[in-house]
Amino acid sequence: MKQLAWLLLIAALAGIVYSFWRLRQVWRQRRAASEERYSKLLASTYTAPAQAPSAPPAPDHAALSQQKLLLDAATKAGEAGEAALSIQLYARLLSRYPESSFAVQARAAVEAQKKKIAISRTPGTAGPG
Repeated sequence: MKQLAWLLLIAALAGIVYSFWRLRQVWRQRRAASEERYSKLLASTYTAPAQAPSAPPAPDHAALSQQKLLLDAATKAGEAGEAALSIQLYARLLSRYPESSFAVQARAAVEAQKKKIAISRTPGTAGPG
């Protein structure tokens, strides 16, 4: 009877040890598979083929019309003798749309308006006074 109890105790311990060993083996396999998936993910992100340069974005017609309105308003303000307002409108155009197709024209007009202001502020040309 005593031998049977020892035999059952040894069998139970062997079963527990085997269960832990199996669980650890499954855990190692899952961890290895996870690491393999992670390394494949990293490899795919770092070795992605270089994409060809994309075409320039299509012009936004609303933004283009807004740019044209600002340019027209600034031009008309300059023609009306409002050089400071004209410069402000050109500055707004350039700050909102620095890569605009109207940027060169706006910068040149700002320089012309600055010259008008400088000429009107020089003594002797200020008019009757």
